[in-house]
Amino acid sequence: MNMKLVTGTFSHADAMELLQQLVQVKLRFHEEKVSGSASEEDIKMRERRIKQLQEDLHELLQAMKVRGGSHELDVEVRIKG
Repeated sequence: MNMKLVTGTFSHADAMELLQQLVQVKLRFHEEKVSGSASEEDIKMRERRIKQLQEDLHELLQAMKVRGGSHELDVEVRIKG
């Protein structure tokens, strides 16, 4: 099953804001799970994922700044299995 979450062409500012907000939702999800987890292994895994998401977002935003102009976004959710 697939769901188109975001699709279209966005201004530079709107594309950056939209991507930042999407990633922030995922970061908050992991942060909340870390707060409620008793498993050291789970906490470490989520902390690594948080760091990776932050780094990926930073790189993406830097690339978008260099490119400038409008950006075409296509964000899809795919459920497998």
